[in-house]
Amino acid sequence: MQVRKPTREAILTAAGKTVSDVIAPELRVLFCGINPGLYTAAVGHHFARPGNRFWPALHRGGFTDRLLSPFEERELLEHSLGITNLVERATATAAELTPEELAEGGRRLTAKVRRYQPRFIAVLGISAYRTAFARPRAVLGRQGETLDVAGVWVLPNPSGLNAHYQLKELAEMFRELRTAVEGDG
Repeated sequence: MQVRKPTREAILTAAGKTVSDVIAPELRVLFCGINPGLYTAAVGHHFARPGNRFWPALHRGGFTDRLLSPFEERELLEHSLGITNLVERATATAAELTPEELAEGGRRLTAKVRRYQPRFIAVLGISAYRTAFARPRAVLGRQGETLDVAGVWVLPNPSGLNAHYQLKELAEMFRELRTAVEGDG
């Protein structure tokens, strides 16, 4: 699929824009990013910035049979997977978000879980999860609590800017989630 790269102007004017959820009732996993980056908002598809490791980690973790492009994100629904964000507005970095915005995002995510009832929610960013849900000691992996009806996992932020985790480690953490999802089914 040949897709045109957004112009610099389109990226610079994407601040505050939103990206539509990829969501449906009773998903196996609803992945929850922190918020859209400017590149993602400019093209209108989740985890679209070159260098973001979400799509490769998803594939290598066994959730999809091939590597999907951000422009094929709607195909996730065929795998009973979806994507949303804690905070809807696009920013250059997640550091621009306030603790209040993240807490409000946690409440909004809880309402989505109540409405759509996914089996698991996977928040992609430990710091954002800690702030959004007032869980300062949370660690990566499965949490000992649920979010309404959904089991909760916290995975590292797949942004290429997150140098703490390489693709191999991310894929292994995604694989652990997939194994748990399949084991609970």
